[in-house]
Amino acid sequence: MINGGYPGGAVVLVLGSPLSGIDHLARQFWKVEEGGGSYLMIDGEIEEGMVDARTLPPSEFPPHYSGLRVVVDSLSSVILTNGIDEALRTLLSAKKEAVAKNSTILFLLYNGIHKPEEENRIFRIADVVLELKVVTFVTEVERQLAVHKLRQTQVPKRLIPYNITEKGIELSTTSRVV
Repeated sequence: MINGGYPGGAVVLVLGSPLSGIDHLARQFWKVEEGGGSYLMIDGEIEEGMVDARTLPPSEFPPHYSGLRVVVDSLSSVILTNGIDEALRTLLSAKKEAVAKNSTILFLLYNGIHKPEEENRIFRIADVVLELKVVTFVTEVERQLAVHKLRQTQVPKRLIPYNITEKGIELSTTSRVV
């Protein structure tokens, strides 16, 4: 979907609802074995290996960005607690760190709780913007992955169905025909 994987030296933004599997995608990204990484948990349950960032000001995040894959869960909490300007500074700082270390820093952003103009400012900074959507058809639920932005390359023109499994997010090879 994103031309061979998450790019190094990039800030990735994953947008979705708590029911979309956004947290599964973040953990799956974090737990890939090659290169290691860190997971800064701000607003959820702290699991083994995660950094408890609930009381950390965003300016103190960079020393915790270790390894090739970093997750910040969530940018929404940074915005709600510290405001949009601090969230933008956090993204710009993360971008510098990602480029310097050739790492990928993934931020979660929960949809439906931020002003559209704030989201647009965030989208402009991110190198990659993915959205996990949940669509309900009469008696079934379909989950779809949309790639909205992909640094220096063309984005796919279609939504990709996915399933949430015990291993994380699994892209589906079949599509719903309407």
